[in-house]
Parts: sequence; structure tokens; C-alpha cells
Amino acid sequence: MPLDLATIRAAHDRIRPHIFRTPVLTNARLNAACGAKLFFKCENLQKVGAFKARGATNAVFSLGEAESLRGVATHSSGNHAAALARAAKLRGIPAHIVMPSNSSKPKIRAVEGYGGKITFCEPNQAAREETCNRILEQTLATMVHPFEDERVMAGQGTAVLELLEDAHDLDLVLCPVGGGGLLCGTAIAGKAVRPQLQIIGTEPAGADDAARSFRARQHLPLTKVETIADGLRTNIGQPNLAIALHSVDNIVTVSEAAIIAAMRLIWEAVKVIVEPSGAVPYAAILENKIDVANRRVGIILSGGNVDLDSLPWLAAK
Repeated sequence: MPLDLATIRAAHDRIRPHIFRTPVLTNARLNAACGAKLFFKCENLQKVGAFKARGATNAVFSLGEAESLRGVATHSSGNHAAALARAAKLRGIPAHIVMPSNSSKPKIRAVEGYGGKITFCEPNQAAREETCNRILEQTLATMVHPFEDERVMAGQGTAVLELLEDAHDLDLVLCPVGGGGLLCGTAIAGKAVRPQLQIIGTEPAGADDAARSFRARQHLPLTKVETIADGLRTNIGQPNLAIALHSVDNIVTVSEAAIIAAMRLIWEAVKVIVEPSGAVPYAAILENKIDVANRRVGIILSGGNVDLDSLPWLAAK
């Protein structure tokens, strides 16, 4: 399947009955603070609480009938896991989910609530892949990778299509980058619709493999990451990096303090719950990593699944 505008538009048509068209919100206080016009695409209000519903749903509903009956499988720290479990439930097929043992409790409960069959593993990439491969051999399920699957990337790209319809003449779009599925879909769709649009990935400094790889123009995965943004702890995929090098303008990194400050400001000013990963793009504005003065800026708030018993500003007291 080629990842192009036609494929992403087809994905949008395919998933439209099963997802929520999330609102685009603005805030005068945050606009004044940075001297720009900010447009928040609220994927934190999406089904399963994250943009991941788009890619997983497109992947599941792209399967042929015979293939779908064997079910689907994946490894994920949470949002993709819940999204795949939900999509599988909608189609009436099994979903086998490998989750790291340190996944957040709300994300585990979400997967269980959608009927996903969870297998826990050690919290590292090798353990995820080894466990998932074993399940694939046992079940003959179809693997739906969280970010290297082009069906997933196409689904993720539908968010920026809606953003550009609701917020005209944007100068740039900021989105978080972990594995790179959202970044790739956003870059391909965004630049196809609006060629002059700048696409900038944003990443925690403690998990900066994508930024390092982007600068070096080669895949430089990390073996250890430290960030509160649990959805961005995954290394960028090699096919995702190749797309980013061709279609993304820059990838910048932000501090943990900025992520927490951005998260709290969005809660207070925009009045929506956003998880740390979703706050990373606005954190880049807070730390002046991007020149946004007098520009129209789209920001993808990627998710809103938060453990309310472990809010970062409470832990700091």
C-alpha cells in the first residue's frame, strides 16, 4: 500500500463511521503568550482517548474477511493497544496485545475493557518483539505494528486532513514523535494538501532518538530512555525515519520540566485533559525551540489518557 494522499483520504472514508471528528480549539491566553495563533487538534478527545484509534481502525477494517478471522496482534505501551482492541471488537475478531509490565493502569484497564487479550512482558523493545512473535506463531493473527504499518500511518494522517479543513492557511504543524506513525502520516498528508506547510516533530530530550537520527540521517536507536511521556519512549521505526527525512522539516527536543508545564497550562487554559506525550508539541513553544511569532500553528494533542493518581505536579510537591 503506498503512503500518499489518495491512500490517506481512502483511510478517512473507511474509518469515518468508527471515529470521532475531534474539535480544533484556540485560546487567547496561549496565543498572546507566544505571539502566534495556535490551533489545537484535540485527539485527546478521540475514541480510546488518543489519535491511535485512527490508524488501528484503518488497519483492522482494511483486512480481508478470511484474514480478519484469525484476529490481530500487536505490542504497545497503551494507546495503540486500546485502539487495536477497540477496532477488533467493532469487527468482531480477537485482539492479542503485548504490553510492557510498567504500562499505566488506565491504559491496561482500557485494553481489558475492549476485550483485548493481554500478555505482559519486560519493559524493553526486545521483550515486546519476542513475546509478540511467539503469539503470532501460536495464533496466526495478523500483526498490526504500532507505527511501521503503512495502514496505520495512513489512518494517523487523517487527523491533519481534518485540522487543515477546520483551520485554514496554517504555516506549520507540530506533532509528537515516538515511533513516527503520526509524524509520517501528518507529513505526507499535510504537505500534499498544502505544499508550503512546515511539519515539525517534537520529542522529549530524554528519548531523543528521532532527533538524533534525523540530524545524522541514519537510524540511531536508544537502549535507555527517561521521560514522563510514556507514549514517546519507543524508538522511531526505520521506515518512519526514511519518510521523515524526505518530508519532515525538523525534529526538536524539550525538557521534562517543559512537558509538565505545558501539560498543566493546557489543562488550565484550554480546559482539556492532555497526557504528557500530547503536551510535548506545546512544550517546544514554551522553550522557544521553534519560531512561531506571527504564524498560524497547528498542534496535535495526541492523547488524554492520564493516571489521575499520579499527576506530575502533585509528585513535585
